[in-house]
Amino acid sequence: MLALSAAAEMPVAHVLERLAVGDAGLTDAEARERIRIHGANVLQTHRVTALGVLMRQLRNPLLILLVSAAAVSGVTGDPTDAAIISAIVALSVGLGFVNEFRSERAIAALHANIRHEALVTREGVERRLDVRDLVPGDIVALRVGDVVPADVRLLESAQLECDEAVLTGESMPAAKSATPVAHGESEVDPSSCALMGTIVHQGSGRGVVVATASQTSFGKIAVGLGTPPAYTAFQVGLKEFSKLLVWVAAILTASIFVINIALARPIIDALLFSLAIAIGITPQLLPAIVSVSLSSGSRELARRKVLVKRLVAIEDLGNIEVLFTDKTGTLTEGAISFDRAVGPAGETSLDALRLGLVCNDAALSPAGVPVGGNPLDQAMWIGADAAAARAGPAGSDAYRRLGTLPFDHDRQLASVATVGSTGEAMLVTKGAPEAVLARCRNTPETALRVLEGLFDDGARTIAVAKRTAPALTNPTAQDERDLELVGFLTFNDPPKADAGASIAKLHDLGIAVKVITGDNGIVAARICREIGLEIGGVLTGAEITALTDDALSARLPQTTVFARVSPDQKSRIIKVARRQGADVAFLGDGVNDAVALHAADVGISVDSATDVAKDAADIVLLDKDLGVLADGVREGRRIFTNTLKYVLMATSSNFGNMFSAAGASLFLSFLPMLPSQILLNNLLYDVGQLAIPTDNVDPETVARPAAWDIALVRRFMTVFGPVSSIFDFLTFFVMLQILNAGHTEFRTAWFVESLATQTLVVFLIRTRRVPFFHSRPSPAMLITPTAMAALGAILPFTPLAHVLGFTTLPLTFFLILLAMVVTYLTLVEIAKNRFFQNERNRVRRAPTTHEQRLGRRIRRRSGRFIRHVAG
Repeated sequence: MLALSAAAEMPVAHVLERLAVGDAGLTDAEARERIRIHGANVLQTHRVTALGVLMRQLRNPLLILLVSAAAVSGVTGDPTDAAIISAIVALSVGLGFVNEFRSERAIAALHANIRHEALVTREGVERRLDVRDLVPGDIVALRVGDVVPADVRLLESAQLECDEAVLTGESMPAAKSATPVAHGESEVDPSSCALMGTIVHQGSGRGVVVATASQTSFGKIAVGLGTPPAYTAFQVGLKEFSKLLVWVAAILTASIFVINIALARPIIDALLFSLAIAIGITPQLLPAIVSVSLSSGSRELARRKVLVKRLVAIEDLGNIEVLFTDKTGTLTEGAISFDRAVGPAGETSLDALRLGLVCNDAALSPAGVPVGGNPLDQAMWIGADAAAARAGPAGSDAYRRLGTLPFDHDRQLASVATVGSTGEAMLVTKGAPEAVLARCRNTPETALRVLEGLFDDGARTIAVAKRTAPALTNPTAQDERDLELVGFLTFNDPPKADAGASIAKLHDLGIAVKVITGDNGIVAARICREIGLEIGGVLTGAEITALTDDALSARLPQTTVFARVSPDQKSRIIKVARRQGADVAFLGDGVNDAVALHAADVGISVDSATDVAKDAADIVLLDKDLGVLADGVREGRRIFTNTLKYVLMATSSNFGNMFSAAGASLFLSFLPMLPSQILLNNLLYDVGQLAIPTDNVDPETVARPAAWDIALVRRFMTVFGPVSSIFDFLTFFVMLQILNAGHTEFRTAWFVESLATQTLVVFLIRTRRVPFFHSRPSPAMLITPTAMAALGAILPFTPLAHVLGFTTLPLTFFLILLAMVVTYLTLVEIAKNRFFQNERNRVRRAPTTHEQRLGRRIRRRSGRFIRHVAG
């Protein structure tokens, strides 16, 4: 294999000779043989392994303590308890393992659906291939926005610059050239090579692949690099929730242990009971609930053509309050067609189209299909007048290029130095009309009126200008001056038929839609009005430049369209919007969108986007449709709503039961429930909640964004936990004072009562409406918790009763239990209504501050491409 450093120092001809490839590229047969030798062009630094997932399950500190305690229990003469605890731990670990392993596999499957392609020359024809299929010797084209797919020795370069920050950390792009570097400099500055993972910042070029996959400079770094993803807002919320539980569990566990030791109970019994309390107050299956919710949600979203690169980003998708989106292909069909060419006076102008074809990055393939360039360039080639504009001595085919100045997002222009059939040298420039006219001399007033009319018609328009100039092989921006306007080229891109309905769906979800576009503001505003998007105002890039951040922040709420904006301005708009405390999403698909995608809370791109845009995004839409996005937002909110149901249920019920256990320890001469019974009770309860991810949600809960509110969870726990404890103490009274129960009867009765109350109360907690009448659970949600409560009541009558430490209970207890459960559920329903009414009043009195909102949202900012390539 040819070393990259050696290739960088060789002339182009020698590199091609060493790689055994000609200008026509490899044949398909040669490519198949080389991929057999070198393997696919993909890095694998992260693999989904069953052992790895299992080890993460076993690293739970509480689990380790419990297993240790079970071992001590077995050694000290209580093998039954040890066996029961071990079985429960094994089942809990198994459930967590199965769900996490499924989640890992789901993530891998989603990444497999996100494809990157490169423009490759094989057998003399340019074609788009998956980057995985590249092999040494392939000739690839590099354009603005491409992620360099392999280590490439440049064959030709036109103003080519690459952003190499992913490798070097340098913020400034590196200039590239096909000229060999001096001997010994290839390791320091391989300027004749483009490296895998870097981004084409400016210009264009062609190169031959020298190294792929782990043999590349990027691959050698990435293979040995662990890049754990940063926490999302959803994970931050889970982390804060876990901290709350740790404090509560620590206080209760320590208190109970001290109380039992003070009452002269055996240390091992006190330790086991305290550890069981710690486990009991912890929602052990919360990771499983989250995994099931996110995995099923990701499959549903994938069915709806929404790919989530990280499962936890689904919840962040549901929190969107403001969506900034581009216009082309999102609000419009994205099928751009050439309309007409007009001169400065509004007349039909074949000359404008002719020079537009001269200054054009697209080219016709042998099959007559335009390849390369942008959609506008390609549309010119298939326009009705293209054949006439190409033919003849003055046609575009008669012009010979001398040099190019590629399109730049800041200049909004592209230029070509060319020579016609008569030998006349000229510079041809095309781009945004405002930018072209600013460089023209003596623009007729008629031309300005013509342009205004085109904008009023909603036509997407570019201007073409020229000037006679000496032969230029390397034109620069300084040469784009003293131009003569040739005319305007207009294009059609009609609004999508369903765009209005999609906007309405987002509006119903409480999401404000704003448009960021490089097009003219008048054109963009007209499109918005046609689809029913109310226009609050239009800001141009020039106006944004003149505003301070505070002034821009004040204009944002009233502005719907941001027109003619630069990439830096896009990211600035996003950052200023986030400063206002809103959860902001940005949908973009171009290289100039990458920075804004990073800046947003949720970056959204599409499968047809540039590589750099897809790598910067959290969500990838297989269909560029805002209706699809609305479905994704609704699914994200449904998942979060169901996750929060479990959190509220588990914390209030577990806290109540464990508080009752702590209280009982003060006046009972025996443990109120054996450690194994506490764990079994907790496990049956958790299994009953596994159906929560399938549950129906009330429409009002997905009509607005939701986010973690640990204070609300804490308030809910301290209100409903004691309510549960009241009925636990009532059970204690019944068993001790009315039924004169012994130790075994007492434990059995409390096990049955606590499982029934905390399991059945889910039907009330799952909705803020009147349960069953105004909000019905899903079939699985109805059956599973009810079955667990019934199982808890049946266990004392089974052969397992003796092993579990249970005994049969009198019929009188069940009649009293029925009355207590009905009373308990009625009291909880009353308390629920009052609690949420107080919460609504609290929100009105004390709105969330900007700092609190930002504190809940930690977004990842770097390493996205590394994680994608690493698989």
